[in-house]
Amino acid sequence: MYKIVSIPGDGIGPEVVAGAVAVLKQLSRKHDFEIEIEEHPFGGASYDLHGEMLTHATLEACRKCDAVLLGAVGGPKWEKLAHEHKPEAALLKIRKELELFANLRPAKVYDALLGASSLKADVVRCTDFLVFRELTGGIYFGQPRGFDENKGWNTMVYERYEVERIARLAFESARKRDKKVISIDKANVLEVSQFWRNVVHEVHKDFQDIELSDMYVDNAAMQIVRNPKQFDVIVTGNLFGDILSDIAGMITGSLGMLPSASIGIKHALYEPIHGSAPDIAGQNKANPIATIASVAMMFDYSFSLPEIATEIYQAIEAALASGLRTADIANPGESAVSTTVMTEAIVRHLGA
Repeated sequence: MYKIVSIPGDGIGPEVVAGAVAVLKQLSRKHDFEIEIEEHPFGGASYDLHGEMLTHATLEACRKCDAVLLGAVGGPKWEKLAHEHKPEAALLKIRKELELFANLRPAKVYDALLGASSLKADVVRCTDFLVFRELTGGIYFGQPRGFDENKGWNTMVYERYEVERIARLAFESARKRDKKVISIDKANVLEVSQFWRNVVHEVHKDFQDIELSDMYVDNAAMQIVRNPKQFDVIVTGNLFGDILSDIAGMITGSLGMLPSASIGIKHALYEPIHGSAPDIAGQNKANPIATIASVAMMFDYSFSLPEIATEIYQAIEAALASGLRTADIANPGESAVSTTVMTEAIVRHLGA
């Protein structure tokens, strides 16, 4: 039996998570395995109910399950709260508490969506790379931090073990792919980046079958949109990974297409990389594919069932090939389908 904690969160979170749960239930019927899904509040939804973004009960449930499925957090309703009470702070906290040190974000272009990208089809065709973003260190967690009327300050710091473990994961993943890793930093101006580069190269001594190269983050941003096919596995820090993976999102045509996995030693959390999109929340317009693809990553990384992950990706491809498009990936003049219709199509193809 697989025990999953579902935390739909805010905005479109409940809608896209509902799509992912429908996929999980279909897979459970098809492959005859038992699945237990336990729902808990998180983010703004939790604050409205309990006065805090992340309750002890939710955190404990996440610690005891096999995997966590998260929708989205945040929205204008909670923007004026103090920093430590904002939904985004709760997201950082849950990652830290579960020790989710590695964020995996694939950038894969489906053939059926070549026309949805803002880049030319011949540029993005066959793009398929994986970003390993260090998730619990760097400038998002460094101390001291703060601001006053005259200045603001943050600290970017990495310890050796933080760089070693994310680099090792990236090299291990590359062995299952095209055996190429590009480490992205800003070592020409940041001492912390030079340290990052040094440690990555030390870890590489244990992976001599993998090709390693370095790239400055500003050049990487340009190269991702100039020639994305050159990348296989990217490993980088928290801040740079956050920015670059969102740039990669536009290659696919929409952030609504991109899943992610946050991996630790004992725990794992899966979520789409898009936000809560409060402007379309409750309208049945959101693209569920990123969340459903996050379930595929769950089967691959948490349950060690890559063949089921492949089934999910094939069902997504089939739904897209049939011409279905949600509003975010529809071309001008194309009619858009609802969240529910897209989900039902993917579920139907899974059952075929």
